[in-house]
Amino acid sequence: MRLRFSVSKARWGNLSIFKTALLLGVLAGTASVMKSADLTAEALGISGEGLLGHIKTLSSDAFEGRQPGSAGEDKSVDYLVGQFKALGLQPGNPDGTFLQKVPLEGFTAARTKISFATDGQWWDLGFPFDCVIWSRHYVPEITVTNSEVVFVGYGVVAPEYGWDDYKDVDVRGKTIVMLVNDPQVPDPKDPTKLDDTMFKGKAMTYYGRWTYKYEMATAKGAAAALVVHETGPAGYPWAVVVGSNSRENFDLQAADGNAGRVPIEGWMTLDSAKKMCAKGDQDFDALKKAALRKDFRPVSLKSRANLVVGNSLREVASRNVIARREGSDPKLKNEYVVYTAHWDHLGKNPKLEGDQIFNGAVDNASGTAALLELAKAYTKVTPKRTVLFLSVTAEEKGLLGSKYYAAHPLYPLDHTVANLNMDSMNVWGKTRDVIIVGYGQSTLEDIVRGILTPRGRVMTPEAEPEKGSFFRSDHFEFAKQGVPALYMHDGIDYLGQTPEFGRRKHDDYTQNDYHKVTDEIKADWDLSGAVEETEMLFQVGYAVAQGEEWPVWKPGSEFKARREAMMKGK
Repeated sequence: MRLRFSVSKARWGNLSIFKTALLLGVLAGTASVMKSADLTAEALGISGEGLLGHIKTLSSDAFEGRQPGSAGEDKSVDYLVGQFKALGLQPGNPDGTFLQKVPLEGFTAARTKISFATDGQWWDLGFPFDCVIWSRHYVPEITVTNSEVVFVGYGVVAPEYGWDDYKDVDVRGKTIVMLVNDPQVPDPKDPTKLDDTMFKGKAMTYYGRWTYKYEMATAKGAAAALVVHETGPAGYPWAVVVGSNSRENFDLQAADGNAGRVPIEGWMTLDSAKKMCAKGDQDFDALKKAALRKDFRPVSLKSRANLVVGNSLREVASRNVIARREGSDPKLKNEYVVYTAHWDHLGKNPKLEGDQIFNGAVDNASGTAALLELAKAYTKVTPKRTVLFLSVTAEEKGLLGSKYYAAHPLYPLDHTVANLNMDSMNVWGKTRDVIIVGYGQSTLEDIVRGILTPRGRVMTPEAEPEKGSFFRSDHFEFAKQGVPALYMHDGIDYLGQTPEFGRRKHDDYTQNDYHKVTDEIKADWDLSGAVEETEMLFQVGYAVAQGEEWPVWKPGSEFKARREAMMKGK
């Protein structure tokens, strides 16, 4: 039975009155945290040794890359449950267990054929070097035959911006090709800048996320949807696309076996897209430029597609792991602060020579280690609200564990005060700055600022919001449901290092280790920054757990209306 409670009009009524009350409440809570000598990382037991111990275990070869549905899942889940029990935390599932079952379906494109005809001449793209395709239909084989290929710009329909890439063109049964991210529209007054009134200017909106593009392709009845990969806008090289999508993938089990979804999805390289355009007497760069205009209309690429995906299928009973620190206040204990970190990674690839295990030390053994250190820290305090520690499955396969929790919450979302997410911690030392992913979204940032300022540290927006990091981790599934969510990263201004050190380290990781077998513990790691980051996450969560008022979405956030609708009448 869903619990219900009353919220004063001051909380959900006049915004200016509410914001004043909120800031007084949460910053007062923050101040009390900051003055307490008992709530330092050292006193709370948060340590580099503790973090490293968990990372060593979770990223060891014995855990086989922690893929859902593997022996690595069993070991990961057993380890997490064992740690939570050892800390004396209560089972997070109301059924008395530490587990939430997440029914997944596994699918592998075991056989593919990617062929196109231009002027009657057939030519192929190679899987996975030129193009990666898959089908989420839970059937052994999906074919798309003699399907017209149409370029649909960015594949976006955004009424609030007066934008429709499809116009009145019927793409049912067609293979659509679209650009990555959302339109980077130039400012009409200064073409060297972006128009901040369109798609948030430089920052990516959900319209730019590839998941949205496939959803719109489904709504439009397309037979296949291919996104053109470009390393800069995507935020990662083609090797990441291959590593993430050319082996087994997962989806949540659906009653219709995903029969209503676009039959074939995929990515193609930039060179392949340019080749296709050239064969149809089109210039890719010219099409890309035209796609930045509201009056863009879909363009036939004068090609036909024959696509085949032969699926290897299995059902997987995966699991989220959840523990609970019960709140002490008789009323507030039925309100919840949720920490999240995904335990899964990419498993192992027997086809590789040499190292075959994607250990995922940074992504996300480090975040899971922080979750465990936070759980330990909360055993040393008595929060007023209940604090949940949720380690989710299948983040790497589309945020599936958090998506399942958000759709089947163990605790009501209208009683869930906030979500704080950890995905890849700082492993290179302390920084002066803290980066907020999705800067400007919620008043959780005000709590962060209140903690940072007395320490002489600063909070900054992410440098490349166009890469859409806000939509790429588990907090997003909470945000979509209206729950204020915080996702912050270590900064790039490292103490005692040259100005370029931080950017170089981050770029090197993205290029050489992200979603690769080389994401392992390194000799140059300095976990003092991860300790500081974990302590910060504790301070923020504890301020929320103790504060009189709830965090809210800021004006202009696309999630604000959902939260207010959820809370209306409560």
